[in-house]
Amino acid sequence: MVSAQNNVALNGKYPRPVNARAVLVLCDLVIFRCLPHTQPMPELVKYVHHGASRITPQILRGVYKKLPILKVEFTQIHAPKFPHLVDQLEFLADIVEDFAEGAADDLPYLTAASAAFALIYAHRQFDLIPDSVPEIGHADESGVVRIVLIEHEKFLAHQAQIMGVDWSNITVRA
Repeated sequence: MVSAQNNVALNGKYPRPVNARAVLVLCDLVIFRCLPHTQPMPELVKYVHHGASRITPQILRGVYKKLPILKVEFTQIHAPKFPHLVDQLEFLADIVEDFAEGAADDLPYLTAASAAFALIYAHRQFDLIPDSVPEIGHADESGVVRIVLIEHEKFLAHQAQIMGVDWSNITVRA
């Protein structure tokens, strides 16, 4: 059990509460990221499912309107431990854009909603692990993005092919 006094990120620099269990799951993700992507992350998967289920068409349109700003923001991410994160976020932004513009008619709404949730999560200023934490600051964003890519691989790989994007450059296996 984490005491209230220790329930802040690292050495007290970040005064907001941290979900200790989520941090452990994400630290496992960082440590074992070279293992096959089938490692269980049930709590994070449930979190992504819940978040994606709350994406309404109105929220999706709002994300679509903010895509130019989000794309620029994502290019500024410096995460050497997660070298594919920026490309993956850009790909998911393109998925949302194509869906909102009607260019991805065969893409299920849940896939577009999950991509939108990943973009929203990556944009959030307060997330499970503060981005400023060395080495693991972007582990949570990477985990959310990887879950979306894994769970919607069939549809996203097909859409990547339509878009002329090499799926092997986007997928977690890259």
